[in-house]
Amino acid sequence: MSEGLEPVVRDYYDALRNGDPLEPYFLADESTVKFGISEALFGYDEVSEALQEQTETTAEWTVESRSLTVTGRDGAATFADEVTMAWTDAQSGERRRFETRWSGTLVRPEEKPTQAGEHEWQFATMHVSTAGDL
Repeated sequence: MSEGLEPVVRDYYDALRNGDPLEPYFLADESTVKFGISEALFGYDEVSEALQEQTETTAEWTVESRSLTVTGRDGAATFADEVTMAWTDAQSGERRRFETRWSGTLVRPEEKPTQAGEHEWQFATMHVSTAGDL
């Protein structure tokens, strides 16, 4: 089952690098949650709005995956990765770079994707945090 899952995560990384829409990768449900470096988003509407704003206000993304692992069972999957990511703030020109840890769950929606850009597997949760010394 996990053979078809890893490409979904890698496609998401590619979409981030390319400035493509990210919201089609997320489950359109009020239970969808995304924790970012500086945000906590609850429900697909919040996640979608924040991702659209991120795409509009950032550029020149680099995403370097080092440890991607994906495991799926019975219509659900987990993923984890260590990622170096960087981007440029489109307004200030400031370059930002972080060593991050990613984890989350993917689910296969009950209904087959019907809209362009929707994926067979979608993120139900995603958590991105920075790795720092205590």
